Amino acid sequence: MSSEKDGSGRLYVVATPIGNLDDISARAIDVLRSVDAIAAEDTRRTRKLLSRYEIGTPLVSHHEHNEDRAARRVVERILGGHSVALVSDAGTPLISDPGYRLVRLAADEGIDVVAVPGPSAVTAALSVSGLPPLPFRFEGFLPRKKAARRRKLESLAGERATLIFYVSPHRVGAVLSDLVETLGDRPAALARELTKIHEEVRRAPLSELLDGAAERPPRGEIVVVVQGERSE
Repeated sequence: MSSEKDGSGRLYVVATPIGNLDDISARAIDVLRSVDAIAAEDTRRTRKLLSRYEIGTPLVSHHEHNEDRAARRVVERILGGHSVALVSDAGTPLISDPGYRLVRLAADEGIDVVAVPGPSAVTAALSVSGLPPLPFRFEGFLPRKKAARRRKLESLAGERATLIFYVSPHRVGAVLSDLVETLGDRPAALARELTKIHEEVRRAPLSELLDGAAERPPRGEIVVVVQGERSE
């Protein structure tokens, strides 16, 4: 896999576990073992996964603060005949994680970009939310500042698709409050620590999720799923 028959390398976009390290495909393991290098968002976190599966492939840093420079270096390496796997800290790369610039640059250079699909917190949360799965709209993290966050949510008030957000634990109360005030008291689900020991899914109207977060603040990685606007 290091060098294809035509002498050119490939970029593999590899999904990795979002928590439980057993949630990785045999193909992903094979790719990570076979490529010349792995471009990782956080090499320390990725090294734990590689250690679990006895993978000795060299790691290179590729995160949001060095993405432009790192993407060019990776592409030059691939054009030289090497193959590289792109991974994020957890889940599918590019989904609220770095990688877009690298994939875009590789595609522009005519490099084969190959998906190795697998875990994603977006689809995992949606699948257990109990809310309509299609259509859905993933918005990632909302703006940190309240005014910008409210403007964003107001623009989504008429959206009929199920809405999915990533939420940091120290902002969950503020986000849920803004959701209630801008979207109304809709059915929703709060999923945290999916696939991990303390996995939990709370399904309730937004106001109840807000009250629950005040009484028992959720910790860890959080996904909030909200029913879209429904006409009477």
